[in-house]
Amino acid sequence: MGDEQLTVLVVEDDPDTAQFVRTVLERRAGMAVTVVHEPMSALAEVARQTFDAVLTDIQMPGMSGLELLGELRAHAAGVPVAVMTAFASVDYAVEALRRDADDFLVKPVSAAALVEKVTALARLGRTRREQAAPAQTVLAIGAHPDDVEIGVGATLAAHAAAGDAIVILTLSSGAVGGDVQQRRHEALAAAAHVGARLFLHDFADTRLDPADGLITTIEQTIREVEPAVVYTHSAADRHQDHRAVREATEVAARRVPTLACYQSPSSTIAFAPSRFVPVDAYLDTKLEMLAAFSSQAHRDYLDPELVRATARYWSRFGAGARYAEPLEVLREGAVVRGAAGPGARAAGVPRPATGATTGPTGEDEG
Repeated sequence: MGDEQLTVLVVEDDPDTAQFVRTVLERRAGMAVTVVHEPMSALAEVARQTFDAVLTDIQMPGMSGLELLGELRAHAAGVPVAVMTAFASVDYAVEALRRDADDFLVKPVSAAALVEKVTALARLGRTRREQAAPAQTVLAIGAHPDDVEIGVGATLAAHAAAGDAIVILTLSSGAVGGDVQQRRHEALAAAAHVGARLFLHDFADTRLDPADGLITTIEQTIREVEPAVVYTHSAADRHQDHRAVREATEVAARRVPTLACYQSPSSTIAFAPSRFVPVDAYLDTKLEMLAAFSSQAHRDYLDPELVRATARYWSRFGAGARYAEPLEVLREGAVVRGAAGPGARAAGVPRPATGATTGPTGEDEG
């Protein structure tokens, strides 16, 4: 196991208890401790960064610690979770263990017991993470919430099934399209379907500019997550934000081995894909991701029937698949290991089946 500082997320709505736990774990155990006071903030943190363990109270407003435990299992699979309560109740302990908690602490807990239990859990979490290192990191970049999911949602699900780490970078909260907080929560829920980390920024919707911080922000994310593959918007797009993100990404990702562009609803007929990723096994996951964006349900391009029809259309350019997602591959510097499909471990963009064509036959549909 590496010598890096162990990281713990503490979810506790009582300020005094939270301060006690932070002080003990930081001073006595030398851990890096992040404290949040309500469950939604906890879910946002596990989407933003990786923790070795989570310690959560049971009694919290809005969502109980046991309910949060279930959400954490979906958002941060494999991370050990301990639950705390002031009630020494057998029922609480049984319910916590039934929901797959890794440990159960009764308040008040001594400093020594807190250090012992949380240290053991964090070391367990670190070991799990090191033993399950992903094949590669895939970064999908979009201008607004739901851009990435529309363009490569099923492809990301295929990467996740292959063991790759998925990161979604969204540059704007989409204020023009709806309530910012709701759209943030929707983006988190969508990312959870593929176990993705989510970086969500607040650049001005409809006014994105590569020279106004976009390049720097994308570069910072690339330095942090070190992706082998980057997906982003196509230059053949009517939306100015999409074109701005594509331009910024092409500069920021200049050293990333593989760079490919996906189709948006606003893509033009100049969109010219050269790769058609088979997504038969992953289209339902994409539809689940898109369903998370309930505030955008009035958008016709989120209609499941249209999503399926679009994927069905693109499959005509690839052999052996009923559904496909199209990509403009600008650069591919990695060698693909194995065939694309459930369980495959791809080192680059998932490839079509053997014998598939690599380009459209001249139709103008985009």
